[in-house]
Amino acid sequence: MKLDGAIAIVTGGSSGIGLATAELLAARGAHVALVARDPERLEAAREAVSAVRRDDSQKALAVSCDVSEYDAVVEMVRRVESELGPVDLLAACAGFCTPMRFTELPIDEFQSHIDTNLLGVTYPARALAPGMMKRGRGHIAMVSSMGGFIGVYGYAAYSPAKFGVMGLAEVLRSELKPHGIGVTVMCPPNVDTPGYARELSMEPAETAAINGGAKTASPTAMAESLLSAVERGRFLVVPGMANGLLYRLKGLWPEIFFAVFDRDVAAVQKEGNGASR
Repeated sequence: MKLDGAIAIVTGGSSGIGLATAELLAARGAHVALVARDPERLEAAREAVSAVRRDDSQKALAVSCDVSEYDAVVEMVRRVESELGPVDLLAACAGFCTPMRFTELPIDEFQSHIDTNLLGVTYPARALAPGMMKRGRGHIAMVSSMGGFIGVYGYAAYSPAKFGVMGLAEVLRSELKPHGIGVTVMCPPNVDTPGYARELSMEPAETAAINGGAKTASPTAMAESLLSAVERGRFLVVPGMANGLLYRLKGLWPEIFFAVFDRDVAAVQKEGNGASR
């Protein structure tokens, strides 16, 4: 897909991978609509994106919207298309994680994770797909996670929602390809964002032990990987050679992952830093 001149919606556009994606899109000549909930952070993000536009004729629009509410998403899409034109690209980057043990996580967090991390991807895609199908072109890019194919201690709400994004991506790839619409799903590792800083402040010791050896990626590097895949028409992106090998090894020999994770959890609990046994 050609990004120069494209009209793009970026959800989760006020920070992290979403903001980095929006900035790269603007730098490559696209018109960008940033979508997030907080109007003040959203306006600051719009100004940042406007500052890196390749051309002053490019538009940068900020739309406050809760992507977990379908009617609000439909209205957001209507506004974007009335101001910018038919959308060529959806970059669904909204998401969050509250890492806690299954039995300690407040029950409403399970619904919140599904609402934002899964339905917050599903709803924009559902609102945009019919128009893309009618025009015979477009691309839907979505952000899952390494936790979207590996269930990790402490991700009782996050991993199920991100696994759901992987399933949705596979379905959309199959259904939309005959209509000329591309689909990309990215599974980033831990990314240096405000959201990840929040996770570090509250994650269980067992989760920290499992994540301890993983390298933290930059939002810009992840945005580059996502948009490169969109331009090349690639479906699956697992950034980093080591992470790509992990993805393939999990499918071939999942017992390795279970054994390694069990070892890390046992080591933490033996030291008395984890959950009581």
